[in-house]
This record gives sequence, C-alpha cells and structure tokens, in this order.
Amino acid sequence: MSQPAITLYRLQACPYCERVVRVLDRLGLSYRSRYVEPMHSERNVVKRISGKRSVPAIVDEGTGVTMSESGNIVDYLERTYGGTANAGTAEGDVGGDA
Repeated sequence: MSQPAITLYRLQACPYCERVVRVLDRLGLSYRSRYVEPMHSERNVVKRISGKRSVPAIVDEGTGVTMSESGNIVDYLERTYGGTANAGTAEGDVGGDA
C-alpha cells in the first residue's frame, strides 16, 4: 500500500489543526498525521518544511505544495480536491494558528 501524498503537521487538541482534519476527512483524502512538539521554539521539523514553526502545516507531495495557516490550507484543499469555497469553515473558527 502506498503512503498518502499529504502529510499534516499538527498538535494534539489544536482547534486550527482539527479544522484542517475535518476538511481532509470530508473530502475523503488520506493523509499522514505528524504530531509536533508543543513548545513553539522546538518545532524544528515544521520550520524545516514550511519556514515557520506554526501549525497546522501540510506537505502535499502530489502537487508539490507546502503551506501553513489553517485558512490557507482549507482554501487550498477545497480548490484542489473539489469542495466548495467555504464548506470547511465551522462556526466559531477565528483567524490565527498555534
């Protein structure tokens, strides 16, 4: 079985990460979850792949896209994998990421 093309870098119980997970699941996309260090200054793996230490961050090997910020990721997933523009926005979601 081949590995999923999308890797999601996330924190446990992070609402911004869960927003991305909901969209990935709704779109039926398989992905790998990589849980990262809770301490922002120790998230070196995320810094190496995205240039930032914030999560969520994704790497989509299928398209060559790497990005962070939940709103950007949700928009990208919707545009790329066939959802509607605002379907991933849940009531109570606010800008900003961990």
